[in-house]
Amino acid sequence: MQTSFTAEQLRDPDTAESNKILRSCVHCGMCTATCPTFLLLGDELDSPRGRIYLIKDMLENNRPATELEARHVDRCLSCLSCMTTCPSGVHYMHLVDHARRHIEETYTRPFPERMLRRVLGAVLPRPGLFRAALTAARLARPLGALVPGQSLTAQRLRAMLKLAPASLPPKSAAQEAQVHRAGGVRRGRVGLLTGCAQKVLNPTINEATIRLLTRMGLDVVITPGQGCCGALTHHMGQHDPAMAAARANIAAWGAEMAGEGLDAIVVNTSGCGTTLKDYGFMFRTEPEADAAARVSALAMDVTEVLEKFGYAPTREAPGLTVAYHSACSLQHGQKITALPKQLLARAGFTVKEPAEGHICCGSAGTYNLMQPEIAGQLRARKLENIQRTRADLIAAGNIGCMTQLAGDALPVVHTVELLDWMAGGPKPASL
Repeated sequence: MQTSFTAEQLRDPDTAESNKILRSCVHCGMCTATCPTFLLLGDELDSPRGRIYLIKDMLENNRPATELEARHVDRCLSCLSCMTTCPSGVHYMHLVDHARRHIEETYTRPFPERMLRRVLGAVLPRPGLFRAALTAARLARPLGALVPGQSLTAQRLRAMLKLAPASLPPKSAAQEAQVHRAGGVRRGRVGLLTGCAQKVLNPTINEATIRLLTRMGLDVVITPGQGCCGALTHHMGQHDPAMAAARANIAAWGAEMAGEGLDAIVVNTSGCGTTLKDYGFMFRTEPEADAAARVSALAMDVTEVLEKFGYAPTREAPGLTVAYHSACSLQHGQKITALPKQLLARAGFTVKEPAEGHICCGSAGTYNLMQPEIAGQLRARKLENIQRTRADLIAAGNIGCMTQLAGDALPVVHTVELLDWMAGGPKPASL
């Protein structure tokens, strides 16, 4: 694709990177075949190719975003299926991230949307505030059906109340800053990102991770000062809060690396893992560039760590069939596709892959709150494909997907909880 950015524009590192990405696109349209929003809506502007044209025009002309760009970029899930499909290697993730920031900084959204985005950006990354908000939403949940109208604001309010869990698990002391010592001979030392929303919604995921890794001979370090990875605000275009969150994590793990050292930084929420692995790019022009690159180099999905240190089950096969849901951030963002299924099979599960496994479930960070109608259609499509597998349960590696797919007949369990169970841990409560 030909571009015409000025030399002055190209002095900006983000614009220079976007220019390189735009020029790699040959507008072949293969991305449209695997784009969830184009699949549902059939609008070229709701495809990666259409959004690329909108972003190019907006950035090239150095103008504020309009409602048109905001609407179509907001509808993008950032599932990155297009990046898996693209034969030209277009790095759509960095391009759309730049566009989201530009939109956030130059477009004035309607007041209700501005307020909602600010609230989500302030509450979701902070476990204490998030727990309080969920408690309030749980009490208000019966009133969801009484929210009048079909406006997007009304749809969003109903979606928020519907997604609020009926009950919250108690706080887990295992997630607080400490070192969980290896059982037996120590084979390594790893940091664990405990996250933000996951700490509140499902602390058993972190507990299972800690049990399994310590049983395998690893010290598991939860460093003081770590928090949200920054993904939630980053994907809403809220650049400064996202960088501040990432900067705190880089400092926390940097101190640990400079001390006793780390063999890996373990992430059991794949959306966070994709962002951690991108810290090096996000901070490429910042003073923390080298430290951020070191964090990105150490970041590993929990399944990668289990494979590296030789996961082996100790229980007999459970006789259960698992429908494996491959989170977009894992299969498209990190290119981890076969490994989780191989580990589940090694643990004794029969693993089934639903049709259209490359299509997003509709969770996508805050997407199911901000675009509830599209997210609901994608959820229904995903669950219909999962039901056809005749599985006993769903396994996934991302808390957002688990929350999105929960509430129907099949239990949804994190992959690491199943692997922990088969290696001596407790049976997951949802089973």
